[in-house]
Amino acid sequence: MFTTLFSAALLSVAAQATAPDNAAPSAKLSQESKAVLRCSAAFALISYGQANGNEEALQWPDISTRGREFFVRSMAQMMDETGLDRAGIADLVGKEAQRLAENDDVQKVMPACLVMLDSSGV
Repeated sequence: MFTTLFSAALLSVAAQATAPDNAAPSAKLSQESKAVLRCSAAFALISYGQANGNEEALQWPDISTRGREFFVRSMAQMMDETGLDRAGIADLVGKEAQRLAENDDVQKVMPACLVMLDSSGV
């Protein structure tokens, strides 16, 4: 599921570079859900970077297993809370991943995301 959602999120990011933003599902998210979404996107980007030998990503603890589990659980919970399907969630994650990458915010949010990961019990 992680690979499917992450792949869909990356495809969504690529499509957004050329398509207008008219197909995006809009969902009212709580601050907590926004933080979970942000960290899920950050974990996906860092995990991808670690798997591909990116030096910045490799500076963080290996999150391939725990980050993936956090991502899967969080996105399943967000699907339940928002009523969005996988495509809708992938779109949200893709947009957040794109925002993090464009603003060079991944490294900035990771310390707080690691705290969230630790407190999640995953």
